Amino acid sequence: IFDTKPESEIAKACFAKGLRYRKNVEIPEVKTRGDLVFRKHNLVVFIDGCFWHGCPWHYKTPKTRSEWWDAKTEKNRTRDKRKTKQLRKLGWKVIRIWEHTEPEKAAEKILLITKN
Repeated sequence: IFDTKPESEIAKACFAKGLRYRKNVEIPEVKTRGDLVFRKHNLVVFIDGCFWHGCPWHYKTPKTRSEWWDAKTEKNRTRDKRKTKQLRKLGWKVIRIWEHTEPEKAAEKILLITKN
């Protein structure tokens, strides 16, 4: 079961293109879970929420506890970069897709990477 609507829609778009994946797969060496994992292609896809991951176009700092939220979001961004780097060192291809990305465009991007 997917946690969010964007994850579900992107997964469906990938499936419609013939891509087969596992969902919410743990990668223990990095202590992370990929939203969609294409083992055959050594590809991990994360679908990042605009609020939690600090989308440059859509993230707006809440009016209450603003400093705390900005620090939390920056911590998430730093963690995302660290995990991406760790996965790449282990030989994984990593794609981070914003939740606002059209599912069809996201699936096309994933399809292109699986063909290389």
